[in-house]
Amino acid sequence: MMLDPYERRVNLAHRHDLPTVTKFFMSSLTHFDAQGQAHMVDVATKSNTHRIGVATGRIEMQPATLSIIESGSAKKGDVLGIARIAGIMAAKKTSELIPLCHPLALTRVTVEFEVLAANVNTAAAVACKATAETVGPTGVEMEALTAVQVALLTIYDMCKAVDRSMTITGVRLLEKHGGKSGSFVAER
Repeated sequence: MMLDPYERRVNLAHRHDLPTVTKFFMSSLTHFDAQGQAHMVDVATKSNTHRIGVATGRIEMQPATLSIIESGSAKKGDVLGIARIAGIMAAKKTSELIPLCHPLALTRVTVEFEVLAANVNTAAAVACKATAETVGPTGVEMEALTAVQVALLTIYDMCKAVDRSMTITGVRLLEKHGGKSGSFVAER
């Protein structure tokens, strides 16, 4: 039986009975049934509420690459404009990319960028923040995270001819609002 790395750590670090540990973790994950089989969560009985998800991430690059983005002189065109559209489109397609995500009627998606010049402590970078909203029975965290990832991947794609060392980093959920579980705000 193959164990994922987390199960191996738990089993070795605490010497628990593996079936008991696996059963505990499976029961706390909503995308698994009592037999450990993956399934799409039933949201039919959940209330429709205003849901908001906010995610962030950044792509670090050489200062010269950032200058190309800022000046609008990239050979493929307006890097940030195209990345913004790619992020919005990705949010709309999340359920097609992530197998157990519900298709959602998004009411709003925004993708914002901040150009960050290099300094003594940090590399030149473009930070991305995406916000997704809906009124429905399930959250939009995955849509916001997908928007950030695809927007940053688009920047990489458009600039890779001049800088293959770009690094996507720090992608995470910043905020989640709505639903029975209420709000989550990450420490900054």
